[in-house]
Amino acid sequence: MVAATNTCQYVYKDNSLQPLTPFEVKVGVCNNKGDGAFSPVTVIYSAEGEPVWAPTNITATSLSASHILVSWYSLSDRFPKPHGYQVSAWKNSEQSKQTVSISGNDSSALVSGLEGNTDYLVTVRAYNNAGLGPPSIPMAVTTKKSPPSQAPFNILWHKDGSALTLDWEPVRSRDNESEVMGYKVLYRHEGDSESEVIETRDPSAVIPLGKDNVYIIEVRAVSEGGDGTISSQIRIPKSAVEQTRSVSPVAEMSLEEQIFIDLISTKDTMRSDDDN
Repeated sequence: MVAATNTCQYVYKDNSLQPLTPFEVKVGVCNNKGDGAFSPVTVIYSAEGEPVWAPTNITATSLSASHILVSWYSLSDRFPKPHGYQVSAWKNSEQSKQTVSISGNDSSALVSGLEGNTDYLVTVRAYNNAGLGPPSIPMAVTTKKSPPSQAPFNILWHKDGSALTLDWEPVRSRDNESEVMGYKVLYRHEGDSESEVIETRDPSAVIPLGKDNVYIIEVRAVSEGGDGTISSQIRIPKSAVEQTRSVSPVAEMSLEEQIFIDLISTKDTMRSDDDN
């Protein structure tokens, strides 16, 4: 009996109940004259418990310096049934974790934002509305070395009709960086946000260009650790004359090289004044 007339809920407590125990329920009204009509019978269930099984067959594969792919066996046939999974990755020396939650019956997840050439431990836990289940046995994985930090430089271009030939200095990886596997050339119309991509193993490429557009071109190295630092932008104007070769951009000059060039320019100007 619920004495308050403005109450529209009732909580039944029984600590011995199993998760998802079915109950037949109906609700009626009453006053001092007796019982009124009852609602139709409805079947409701007690709350589900959190998952009691830990995912198994965990695999963790390094895809790049910042990404790992984690997979496991689904627990969809276990009870209580999970609603999804939580994947956690953390360094051996730290407690802070990178977590990713996957809803549904998916059995893999991509963890990003990691550091290159670093050891991580990975666990997977099932979850539902009642909470998280136990974690899996930690799995060790090492991310790949970071991509090359050097951007392609000394980029030369040669336009012949609708074809543009690019050449640049090969990028050299440092000891703590992934080896260069090739290059990506990104080109787009000036003003566009999306770029077309050409991949090449050599430090050169041929790009098909239209005659009536200004193009913006960038180049970056590619490694198993991911894409390297992108070069400065190269702007190919509509009025670019055929058989024209330009250098843009050039690797940064040292202060001594800049002073040397300035001295040569000054001497040339003084000679010109003397001749006049």
